[in-house]
Amino acid sequence: MSTTQNERLRELLEPLVRSQGLDLEEIAVDSVGRKRVLRVVVDSDTGADLDAVAEVSRALSAKLDETDAMGQGEYTLEVGTPGAERALTEHRHYVRATGRLVKFQLREGGDLVARILAVHEDGLDLEVPGVKGRKATTRRLALADVDKARVQVEFNRKTDDGNVGDDIENMKEEEEA
Repeated sequence: MSTTQNERLRELLEPLVRSQGLDLEEIAVDSVGRKRVLRVVVDSDTGADLDAVAEVSRALSAKLDETDAMGQGEYTLEVGTPGAERALTEHRHYVRATGRLVKFQLREGGDLVARILAVHEDGLDLEVPGVKGRKATTRRLALADVDKARVQVEFNRKTDDGNVGDDIENMKEEEEA
């Protein structure tokens, strides 16, 4: 049986989030002054637009209202998606970050900044940017060698069509959609 509130909440809410076609990435209950905030982070392979987030938020709110999972005190429910500089902790996160620039903290020590080209069961194919006019190189990195990984926001990132994209501009367009 689950012992922590976060585990109980995950057991209660994850099936509902999955039924909406999303993955439950994170649950956190924080105290803000005398109030509590339940933060739920959702995502999917194709991303989660504002309509999907609003729909799952309504469903989670209704489910929480019919149970005592949050106890009797007041709380605020916040449902959102991972930020632009999301941490990569699951295999699916690496798959979703294909084509993105990522900063890796390696278990052996040191950092590596590289673009994910492909994701395999046990490792990543990376493009390491060239330094001081040198060409970029490719490298294979075992997932077991990664201690932490975080997507980097890029200004002037080349898109698949060869144009220059901007993560901030892309986020604005997604919000407007």
